[in-house]
Amino acid sequence: MVCQKCERLLSKTVTPDPNRNRNAAGMLVGRGSAAKTGIGRGPAAIGGARKVGENKLLSQSARYNPLGSQCKLCKQRVTQERASYCQAGSIGARAARDRRFLQRIAESLIMSTQELRNKQGIEGYSKFWKNDSAKDTHEDQAQRLEQYTDVVNGYYDGATDLYEYGWGYNFHFARYYPGEAFYQAIARHEHYLALKMNLKPGMRVLDVGCGVGGPAREIARFTGATIVGLNNNAYQVDRAMKLTAKAELSDQVTFVKGDFMKLKEQFGENSFDAVYAIEATCHAPTWEGVYGEIQSVLKPGGVFGVYEWCMTDAYDASLPDHRKIAHGIELGDGIPEMRTIQQARNALKTVGFRIEEEADLADQGDKIPWYYPLEGDIRKVQTLWDVFMCWRMTWFGKLVTQTTVRGLEAVGLAPKGTYDVGEMLKVAADALVAGGQSKLFTPMMLFVARKPQA
Repeated sequence: MVCQKCERLLSKTVTPDPNRNRNAAGMLVGRGSAAKTGIGRGPAAIGGARKVGENKLLSQSARYNPLGSQCKLCKQRVTQERASYCQAGSIGARAARDRRFLQRIAESLIMSTQELRNKQGIEGYSKFWKNDSAKDTHEDQAQRLEQYTDVVNGYYDGATDLYEYGWGYNFHFARYYPGEAFYQAIARHEHYLALKMNLKPGMRVLDVGCGVGGPAREIARFTGATIVGLNNNAYQVDRAMKLTAKAELSDQVTFVKGDFMKLKEQFGENSFDAVYAIEATCHAPTWEGVYGEIQSVLKPGGVFGVYEWCMTDAYDASLPDHRKIAHGIELGDGIPEMRTIQQARNALKTVGFRIEEEADLADQGDKIPWYYPLEGDIRKVQTLWDVFMCWRMTWFGKLVTQTTVRGLEAVGLAPKGTYDVGEMLKVAADALVAGGQSKLFTPMMLFVARKPQA
């Protein structure tokens, strides 16, 4: 709850123009939107929204302040009743999400005693890399591998809010069919993995590196399985819990903070029927280490499914142009070391998995490439509703976002270093597109592997 005075302050700081995006709320009711935005199950999901008359006004109940309630920002009692409304069809749902994004930054930073992010980690993230790939030494790489927890947490402490703003709640790529909406493709990508793993109701499933829980919620709805999300970043775990409570899935989807290199220590052996990881285990210092931990917590006969970030067989680390792409991905995405498909395959076999299926889903001859949202080319947008998402990746959209973040840093409403992380995300986008176009990189190397029966 926020009082009028604080809301006016937030509005003056940065308030996205709602008229720049006139999405119809109906687009959020598709099967993909529920897990991606957290508001795809109709008006009631938007902070407990309600329909008012023929105009279908949506009241964001998270901002409705009854008399006597306490403002989250200034801690003063609200003395005047207030409600904020947004009109479906005239004020886009994404614009409302933008406003909530900025408000959440302000709340989390002003409420410093509840701050879960390591501001020093955000500010010091760049120390692990040299911008010039030619100057990045084996010693630098060894330091990143040794301090992978600091590397990854420093990155996500700064990048999480930017991810949610620009991408949604599901931090991964997907394949796209002609005419397919962005969030529908994201959901289908998750459904495909669950289908390949044959996840069912009654199964206890571990999501390794769960982000803010978007895939866990979607897969739980799709399969009926019980999901446990693991994440070593306190801020993301907190976000995941809150978003899952809003989605009314807390009984089916839970989250714990933990290191995926110590799964056996945290959960014990033979604890899960299945384990999956979506573009997460690339952050591990070694694949043998994380895959070995996953194998330990799986029950005999249990299945492991993964979408892995890999350099393809065409990658040659001795070529400067190839290394530049890999280094850009490492620097921009908080990855200690990029590795090849063959290394992933060997690691799975080394720890005892039996690979049942593998495929590079980025190399299936799709007309629309997986990296199209990163190109910022609005001409490639497949649906009207995705225009604004793609616009954010244009040079002007990036400029607006980074200017906003820099302003928030200047007034103390964003941790120092958030702007630098945003700049690294731009480096990552360029490197990912280059890696995709040259077929040197894939973010969706699918492996389905099984732990042998005892």
